[in-house]
Amino acid sequence: MKKVSAEQIQENLNKFYSYIDNYISGERRDKLKSFYKDVEVELSTAPASSKVSHHNCFPGGYLDHVLRVTEAALVMDRVWTKFGQKQNYTIEELVFSALNHDLGKLGTNDNPFYVPNDSQWHIEKQGAYYKYNTSMTHMRIADRSLYYLQQEGISVTENEFLAIKLHDGLYEEANKAYYMPYGSDFQIKTNLVHILHQADLMSAKVEEQIN
Repeated sequence: MKKVSAEQIQENLNKFYSYIDNYISGERRDKLKSFYKDVEVELSTAPASSKVSHHNCFPGGYLDHVLRVTEAALVMDRVWTKFGQKQNYTIEELVFSALNHDLGKLGTNDNPFYVPNDSQWHIEKQGAYYKYNTSMTHMRIADRSLYYLQQEGISVTENEFLAIKLHDGLYEEANKAYYMPYGSDFQIKTNLVHILHQADLMSAKVEEQIN
């Protein structure tokens, strides 16, 4: 399993907070920073997945993934603009959604989402260094992300809500009703959803190859 140095973790934390400072405005910026300071240990040490065959299964993997997705989303925004997109969202909404899209992976109510696997067999045979914390109420990751934000009193716009909820695209069966509606009147109206999904998908695939 990959090891991340304390210096790299601190550098990632600094970069994470700089995104909040530079892109998030007003009261939300203060609330976000205060919230993440309270959960900073989990933020800086949580993995992004449970198995080494998946993306960023190592301590610090979550934060590394979130930063890559945020950077990728900003690049994707420029790509879509180059090809004539209607930018029906703000850059603050884009960065906010990217920073918080996987927040549910930190768990809620002082319960971590991933816990170290106590089964040596699963570690050796499946590379499953972590397992899901079954003491928590079951929620989809995107739903837990949105629940965590509202629990902390951090407001979310409609665009942000949809981008976070749907960031897994059709890899999540529950998203089918949004991506494949019955008629054109019910199609997703913000490109932010597609941009965040593309940024997340690309980041995860790259991480599977480099880590």
